[in-house]
Amino acid sequence: MTITYENEPIMTISRSELSSPTPDLQLVNLKKLSQVSDQLDKQIRKEAVNAVIDDGGRIVPEQPGIELNKKAFMEQLLTYYYQSGPSMINAPVRRTYPRVDSEILAAIKNKRIGHYVTYFNSRNKERSHNIFLAAEAIDNYVVFPGEIFSFNKTVGIRTKARGYLPAPIIVKGELSEGIGGGICQVSSTLFNAVDRSGMKILERYSHSKRVRYVPPGRDATVSWYGPDFTFKNEYNEPILIKAKAINGMMIVLVFSSEEIIAQPNKIPSTDNKLPPETKITN
Repeated sequence: MTITYENEPIMTISRSELSSPTPDLQLVNLKKLSQVSDQLDKQIRKEAVNAVIDDGGRIVPEQPGIELNKKAFMEQLLTYYYQSGPSMINAPVRRTYPRVDSEILAAIKNKRIGHYVTYFNSRNKERSHNIFLAAEAIDNYVVFPGEIFSFNKTVGIRTKARGYLPAPIIVKGELSEGIGGGICQVSSTLFNAVDRSGMKILERYSHSKRVRYVPPGRDATVSWYGPDFTFKNEYNEPILIKAKAINGMMIVLVFSSEEIIAQPNKIPSTDNKLPPETKITN
């Protein structure tokens, strides 16, 4: 059997390859069937892309995705196996849709309900780079009513392979070097912005050593294998997180619809002076 997609052959498979390992029984190997389906889906799948707001404030429309219709494909394979079905089939696909479209963004992009700014030394290239990557990961994120936001889940694991660099981190009250150093400034800035906007904070931990980019007790340490920062949107409207690291400033803005009845909290502002540079001496 030849399987095509967009009129191009992408896979061939024989009846014997689909057969059960028991030679005396003409039965299909369901495990093999599932493996073929998964392999084909990987070749075809195109992830849907959320709508976003660009730096100029314009909405960039969403893009639908494509995935294999596994149920229909399984039926085609079984027909081929048991009933000598057609030896060439076109892979059945279906559209997938992103969680955020242009209509949602248009409704929640104008009313600011929270914001916070912290400052960092942009001459520290490694730390600044990590801050930029983490800020980019949470930018344009929409938290729907009742949804729980997880910083670790949204930003993902911080590794060299994903572009993060070694920079100072705090471990058990001591300074050391670690991949992704600096991202706690992003999580701390986000914490203060969403706390100001009235989000319900679920999980938030302070560093074991005082950090200088936020007032005492206003930080949110995160680690892939340790603490996370999470909050819940208990409003009846979605919220939009806008985040940017630029010119030594880490900025987080929180927006929602005009209909939202926000209940903001009073949050102490940070000093707009550049905090002392963290140094490690061996």
